[in-house]
Amino acid sequence: MKFDYQKEPRRVVFCIDVRSFYASVECVAKGYDPLNTMLVVMSHAENTGGLVLASSPKAKEILGITNVTRKYEVPNHPELVVVPPRMNEYIKENMKINKIYAEYVAEEDLHIYSIDESFLDVTASWRLFERSPAALAQSIQRRIKAETGLSITIGIGDNPLLAKLAMDIEAKQQPNGLAEWHYEDVPEKVWRIEALTDMWGIGRRMAKRLNYLGIRSVYDLAHADYSSLKRNLGIIGEQLYAHAHGIDRSRLAEKYIPEERSYNNSQILMRDYLRQDEIEVVIREMADQVAARLRKAHCQTECVQLSIGFSKKAGGSAAGFSRQMKVPLTNSSRLLTEYCLTIFREHWRGEEIRHIGITYSKLNYNTYVQLDLFHEPAEQLKELKLDQLIDDIRQRFGYVALVHASSVTAGGTAISRASLVGGHAGGLEGLE
Repeated sequence: MKFDYQKEPRRVVFCIDVRSFYASVECVAKGYDPLNTMLVVMSHAENTGGLVLASSPKAKEILGITNVTRKYEVPNHPELVVVPPRMNEYIKENMKINKIYAEYVAEEDLHIYSIDESFLDVTASWRLFERSPAALAQSIQRRIKAETGLSITIGIGDNPLLAKLAMDIEAKQQPNGLAEWHYEDVPEKVWRIEALTDMWGIGRRMAKRLNYLGIRSVYDLAHADYSSLKRNLGIIGEQLYAHAHGIDRSRLAEKYIPEERSYNNSQILMRDYLRQDEIEVVIREMADQVAARLRKAHCQTECVQLSIGFSKKAGGSAAGFSRQMKVPLTNSSRLLTEYCLTIFREHWRGEEIRHIGITYSKLNYNTYVQLDLFHEPAEQLKELKLDQLIDDIRQRFGYVALVHASSVTAGGTAISRASLVGGHAGGLEGLE
């Protein structure tokens, strides 16, 4: 398949990233230079299970710290500053920054991709502000720096894909934090991306599948047999082939919100859990939390999956186990908790545990109640009303307004996690 760039939509899209967002916000708050200070944002730094959530550029460069480094892996350094996360503050800064972006585009042309990254389609507006898209990008950089103290990098492209690649691959390496990629640059820039995982949309698992097909670089992907990609990978193969040629026909103004294919919750425990009763307390809490999210989305599940990660102390070759069970259609907290505990009891052999994950998939979006032959209809309807009442109370007064007594024991984690925000809330989004 050949692509004619003359017939492809050519827009002016900015992909903007705030450099080391969490760490930079903390540096600015403390009066430090974000680019010349060694600082890490660490959750639960008081425990051995502390985890680095973000680190400044200098900390990454000198200490080799990443955003998945554990507390015990962080080198001792007299200049290193360690601070706890403040998610509410980061959300406020994100809102402030995107409010600035919104002054340059229409509402539908601003897409907030993540807490530190946004897309702006300035096709219809850049001429109102500057003589060129690059000049507008520099103007936005200066304004963000002046009003927030934060540094941003901007990729400019003919479509969202090229803008994102320009930002990730080139802009972050440039002193001015800018890069511009067009269709004409695809052979010299896109095809020179060697690691497949550096390509937007390709993770490690997909990279392995492509490797199996003899594809080891973006150049290989762009020159692969289109029919083979389509046959082996389906519509994803077609999309990846187009991306390797720099083709992305999506429009920021055309919003698409897909239905969830699964709901899940996972957490890394703050210590090793060995006692069965304590482990089951956490499983009960998590099963209940994800069930509440199902009910909020007006859907039910037919597949329950429990993932258990062992502590490093457990030894052996196994890192844990992950098992799933097909179940009658339901969103009942009691039934889903029973299914999760059944899986756990069948496969756990007394190992120390550090990670627990629960996933409900094979979703059915409906409002009817699925009765089954193994439970009395009156009891099922009673449980449904009770679940809905608990959801209403938590929605109105907060999650901790009504919890199981087991959650106040030493093993419970739901109460302490309920006060966290964002990705560190452990899946409580459906309850708040």
